[in-house]
Amino acid sequence: MQTQLPVTETTQTSSAEQRLTLSNVSWETYEKLLNAFGEHRAVRLHYDEGVLEFMVPLEAHENPSDIIGAFIRRLVVDSGCDIKSMASTTLRRNELQKGAEPDKCFYIQNESKVRGREVDLDQDPPPDLVVEVDITHTDIDKNRLYAQLGVPELWRFNGQSLTIYQLQGEQYQEVEQSRSLPWINKALFYDYLNTCKSMGEAQALRQLSAWITTHLPQ
Repeated sequence: MQTQLPVTETTQTSSAEQRLTLSNVSWETYEKLLNAFGEHRAVRLHYDEGVLEFMVPLEAHENPSDIIGAFIRRLVVDSGCDIKSMASTTLRRNELQKGAEPDKCFYIQNESKVRGREVDLDQDPPPDLVVEVDITHTDIDKNRLYAQLGVPELWRFNGQSLTIYQLQGEQYQEVEQSRSLPWINKALFYDYLNTCKSMGEAQALRQLSAWITTHLPQ
């Protein structure tokens, strides 16, 4: 089988992310690149019907990504719920011609369905919550990508503001409160983020745990 070669490309570099976007890339080429790079690599790949984006995260990207991941895990665990963290696991569906490697993804409501084994998206539900940090412009329409993958909830952070989307029908709608964590709002996240910057991440997590203890619904 011949491999269709990309015909256009765009490149951008910033202090947060380095991106290379190729157009007209076949699904076969995308899968070959995944296999060639292996699981332990710095670059992340998103593929959407012929458009392939390579993204290398730098510190200004990775730090908020980890901070958001710690925020979610602490809220879930301290509230007594279960969670399966998938980090940047490749989510791909051949029949949809779509593949993604989010910054963070989690099973919360559906954790028991995938506990203790490898997820197979051909049989299992998609992650309940996906987090994407995009400080710079991405040529991939990630809302459309994750909506078509069936992800119920998407958090997007641009370095300053957090936007929460819930899947309603076949499209995302912006909301103020999380479906996965319905008893918290974005104001709590911004307080936590500011504490991380001013007092450090450990102190921010300690304060978050104290807040959960006094605000957890009975």
